Amino acid sequence: MRQQRGGGGLGGGRRGDDPGILTRAVDKVFRFVRLAEFEILFVLFFLVAFLLFKDLMSRPEYNQLFVKKPDLDDPWP
Repeated sequence: MRQQRGGGGLGGGRRGDDPGILTRAVDKVFRFVRLAEFEILFVLFFLVAFLLFKDLMSRPEYNQLFVKKPDLDDPWP
């Protein structure tokens, strides 16, 4: 019994050195992430910092610092 090349078995008619379209797409995404790793982390850092800062500033007790009028009778400057 001889094994047939190409047509039968796993992989069908695809050559062994030709990856599928999904594999190529995933490889391109990973290559891009490896290339732009610093920029992605830089943007994520500022995005997280902005969201935390926005959450802290929206609290009413923090806003009281800006809304409350200073006591003019207070001798301490």
